[in-house]
Parts: sequence; structure tokens; C-alpha cells
Amino acid sequence: MATLLLIASPALYADGGARAPARVATAASAAAHPPGTAIASAHSLSTQAGLEIVRAGGNAFDAAIAVSSTLSVVEPISSGIGGGGFFLLHDAKRNRDIFVDARETAPAAATPAAYLDDKGELNRDRATNGPWSAGIPGLPAALVHLAQNYGKLPLKTSLAPAIRIAREGFEVYPRLEKGYGSRREVMERYRGTREVFLADGSPPKAGEILKQPDLARTLELLGEKGFDGFYRGDVAAKLLASVKQEGGQWRAEELAGYKVREREPLRLKYRAWDIVTAPPPSSGGVALAEILQVLQGWDLSKLDPAHRTHILAEAMRRAYRDRTIYLGDPDFVKMPIKRLTSADYAAGLRATIHPEKATPSDLLSGQPAPLEDDETTHFSIIDGDGNRVAATQTVNLLYGSGLVAPGTGVLLNNEMDDFALRPATPNAFGVMGFEANAPAPGKRMLSSMTPSFLESSDRVVAVGAPGGSRIITQVLLAILAYDAGLQPQQVAAQPRIHHQWMPDAISAEAGALDAATVAKLQAMGHKVNAGESTWGNLQTVMWDKRANTLSGGTDPRNPVGQADVQPNKP
Repeated sequence: MATLLLIASPALYADGGARAPARVATAASAAAHPPGTAIASAHSLSTQAGLEIVRAGGNAFDAAIAVSSTLSVVEPISSGIGGGGFFLLHDAKRNRDIFVDARETAPAAATPAAYLDDKGELNRDRATNGPWSAGIPGLPAALVHLAQNYGKLPLKTSLAPAIRIAREGFEVYPRLEKGYGSRREVMERYRGTREVFLADGSPPKAGEILKQPDLARTLELLGEKGFDGFYRGDVAAKLLASVKQEGGQWRAEELAGYKVREREPLRLKYRAWDIVTAPPPSSGGVALAEILQVLQGWDLSKLDPAHRTHILAEAMRRAYRDRTIYLGDPDFVKMPIKRLTSADYAAGLRATIHPEKATPSDLLSGQPAPLEDDETTHFSIIDGDGNRVAATQTVNLLYGSGLVAPGTGVLLNNEMDDFALRPATPNAFGVMGFEANAPAPGKRMLSSMTPSFLESSDRVVAVGAPGGSRIITQVLLAILAYDAGLQPQQVAAQPRIHHQWMPDAISAEAGALDAATVAKLQAMGHKVNAGESTWGNLQTVMWDKRANTLSGGTDPRNPVGQADVQPNKP
């Protein structure tokens, strides 16, 4: 396989071309509106739930509620209403882009000292498992916010597919079974979790039907009562009781006081593309702005594979260093965003890159960056009016905290590990932080989720991915692939590389770098972890305005994902 699919010529799909791109077309050209709706998500049931709501008269934002809530049912390994997410929206009627921040917030009790053991070291178990690892969930509030402010249908209508699937059940797939096996010891600590995942007396097995009646009822209450259906009343009382029973400390006013934030997205240009992406508390947009502006100094298509990878890695290295030092929750931390995203700053970074030698990171490590391919999920939507959504949601690690609050079906996140709980101590994804990302009551932990829109004179794209700290570089490679002329399915399938400053190494999937390229990179001074397991689960949709076609790409690394289209009614 060719080294990195960042070339203008067509590229093979990673699964050998077996998956055809979802597509709908009309004869029109330079169209003002797409010919239908395209949805790409990590599970076929969630994609179909979104299209069901479109057929019922909903727009992209109603479909987003359906997709998000259904993913919360069928992907507990990755996301859920006990977690949070970011929703990047484009409101076509008002020609406005909006970033909806539904990131979890820190409880008041979650001080840095609460996560240290008696030796002053980070207590990994408390940081990643059980009630202390969980932040106040934001996803339910986001679904209410979308319905009230952007959707056309009642919230209970858009939640109906998820409620039906939770009640009737869905078929367990191998990734769900495997993930449970890796987290079984933690999952089975908690009564509420056992009631869901051991309801028949044994762990979930591929092919079995998993039903979640408590989660169905919680979603019904959300649909009937809106915000109060989750953050106050019966569900809230059960969440608080469960956290307290397991030794944690949440307060009723912290749940009732949760607020979604609307923020101004970051905007940047790369070659012919206008890019709209995630601002803090996501680190993704700032890092993308740094990396892409650094790359403006080279024509990547004219570089050989080794030098192209070298330049990419050096640009990534610098952006991730700045991520570690400067970024956090904008409601708590003053950040030099204007400087970090400026062309002049990028020019200065570019000047420090030696064309033939690797720049050693400030701190060296021989450990490869921890992999994340199952946690977090993403979906992308474009509808027939030109509205679009790129949304990334998560519970953090596999099955989040492992704690399901009895009687709710709600699996709580373990996002507290995304804070710098102990300065300069790497979290589960190998990234560090300092004071800017230290926990404080009500503060949102720094994220790598990077939902993004791309627009050129003839194409409109929504894209995003899961993958922990590797989300940013997946979206980066997708942007470069679209710029090189690849189609959505090819973009989703291309092999990946990654560098995150610490550890000081290039990570590469099998097939991304050939042996000769690896040898040249090593001669430049790079440590290369070639042939790593695959990571990520990129979902993307594209509207070709000249041909007036819609197409979608779903990551072949995830066999249950689906990209599909619904033509406009005549």
C-alpha cells in the first residue's frame, strides 16, 4: 500500500473496495440545496434512526437528536446520556455556525487532592473508575437544547427511535463483547451495572439481544419533561443516590445547575478550504489551526513519503506541546488563542523545523501513545436544506466509569481523567496538562473532540472521529485527503499516523508507512512505532455542489457503522 493516502490520485479503500460509498444524485449542477439528507454514524441503527426522523419531517438537528440518543443506547462502550459531547451546527436559513458545548463539568468535591494516594501519586483507579471519575453529564441537556432552539419536531418524537431500541433491544456486536471483557472487573463492582449487563446471568455475547428498559424510561422522561426529566426529579435523585452509595460526592444543585454553552466556532483557511471547527474547551481547533498553517509552507504532494511524514510529525509535535501548556476551559482560563492560531505564530514554528532532522520533544519517552479505538463516537449529517451537524460525544474510556445508576440505565462517564489531576502526569491517553486544565467546581475538562466543517467553491463536508488524543490528527488527515481529491469513503479508510509531543514517537497503523519510509524517518532521528493496531472511527459526509450529489464515508475499521442517504421528496 502506498505510504499515506494524501495524494491526488484515487486510493483503494482499506477493506479492498468492498464497501461502496453512499450516494444520491440529481441532474442539477451548482445546486443551491443538497438533493437529500446524508448521515454517517458508527452504527447502522443510529443512521437509520436519523433518516426515520427526516422522513417524519425533521431537519438535520432533529436527526442529530435521534442519532445521538440511539448511539447512547447501542454504543455504551463509546458514549451515552451519562456523558457529554460537542455539536457543531450550521443553520442554513440564518447562514450561521454554532458550537454547542455539552462537555461534562467537575463536581465541587473533585479537587486535585481527592485523586492522590497517600504517597501523593495519582490514584488511577479513582481517576478512571466509579463515582469519583464521573463529571456532571452534559449530553441530555444538549438534546433538549437542540430540540428547543434548532429542531422542527418535539423532543419526544426525535427520541422515539432510541426509546424503542432500548426497550426492544439490539444485537450485541463483537466490539461490545470484547470491550466488556476488558472492563469486566470494574463493571461488575456495581449493582446497577450488573442489572443491565448481567441481566441473564452472563456477560453480553455477540449475537445476543441486549435490552435496557430503565434507559428507555429515562429517555421517555427526558422527552416528556425536557431538562427536568434528567437533571431534576426521579432520575436526578437516583443518580445522586447511586454516586453517594458508591462513595462519591455529587450535589443536587450541581445537576440542576448544568448549562449547555453556545460558543463561537474557530474559523481558519487552508488552501481552497474554509474550515469551521471546535474552540476550547476542545483543543482540536487550535491544534488544527497551528498544524495546517505550518503546513502551508510546503506542497505536500511534491514531497516523498518520508519527508511528507517528517513535516507532518513536526507540525503535530509543536501543536500538541502548546495544547499541553496553554489550553483549558475558556470560562476559567485566559488563553492566547489569537496568538496560537495566527499565521505569524505558525511561521515562527515553521522556521524551527529542520527539513532533514527530527526535533526532540522536551520530554522523551520510549512508551507508545495509548490506543483508543472504541471510546467516543462521531456522526455527520447534511440535510436537504443545507443544514449540517458534526457531533462527537463520549463517556471517555471503554464503558466510562463502569457505574450504572440503578433504576436509570445511565452509564456514567469517567471524564475527570481528562483534567490534569496531577500536573505533568500523563492521563489514560498519554497526554499531560498543567494549571490551565486543573479541575475546579463547574469547570469543563479539556477535550480533543474536533467536529469540523470544510467548504470550498464546490464541496461542503462534515467530518469528525473518536480516538482520544488521536482525534485531532485523524481530522487533520481527513482535511488533507479531501484537499487531495479523495472521496468520503476513501477519506474514512486511509491509513493513519500520529505524533503528540509526548511520547516522542510517530505512531503509524499497519500499511501507513512502508519499510523504506520508516528507515528514512529513523535516519532523521524519529522514533517510529510502525504497524500499530488501527485506531479511530471516522464518519464523514460530503455535498458536491457542482454535481449536486451527496455521499458519505464510514470507517471500515468499525463494521457496524453506516453512511446512508435519503433523497428529498419530489
